[in-house]
Amino acid sequence: MIQNFSKILDKAIEEIAKLPGIGRRTALRLALHLHQLENIEVEQLLSAISRLKSELHTCQECHNLSDTPVCTICTNPKRNHQLICVVQDIRDVIAIEATHQFNGVYHVLGGIISPINGIGPEQLTLEHLFEKINNNPVEEVILALPTTVEGDTTNFFIYQNISDKVKVVSTIARGIGVGEELEFTDEVTLGRSLIGRTNFETAYSKNN
Repeated sequence: MIQNFSKILDKAIEEIAKLPGIGRRTALRLALHLHQLENIEVEQLLSAISRLKSELHTCQECHNLSDTPVCTICTNPKRNHQLICVVQDIRDVIAIEATHQFNGVYHVLGGIISPINGIGPEQLTLEHLFEKINNNPVEEVILALPTTVEGDTTNFFIYQNISDKVKVVSTIARGIGVGEELEFTDEVTLGRSLIGRTNFETAYSKNN
């Protein structure tokens, strides 16, 4: 354990170390770095963090993060609003947008079905997804969830609920390794997986 002579420094390390992936040694380096910054730089950082909590919204349409009640993707008339890509979380939206291979809109579930972790359909934004599909013309739904047991379970649950309401239900091609998260997949592989997406029913029958 790192022992310091300053309670103020100790408290800073303690709070920084609460961030994911940051241990106490990294927290110490960050705390010392922050101390060495000019006051204006610290104020800008504090302002950005404050606005992150107070002004960043969850999009009312897709549950992506947004500066406004409805995000710029959902309000963009050039996007194909009849093509919906279903993803686990916001990081997947960022990963897919970086490929420049998708021109539809998104629906962020906020997780995947995982009974062992106490996450069922009611903990996700599935009802809103089904409501959107029921009330709007949708040509295709792309299921872009992790290639894990939990991801496949969520895919199948969605498919059962929308297959009779949507012309095409597809899934991203399995160029992505089994068990991989989208956010850690390189842009080229992810882009090709979107382009080479396959009919969900066909893909599911092959895997079962």
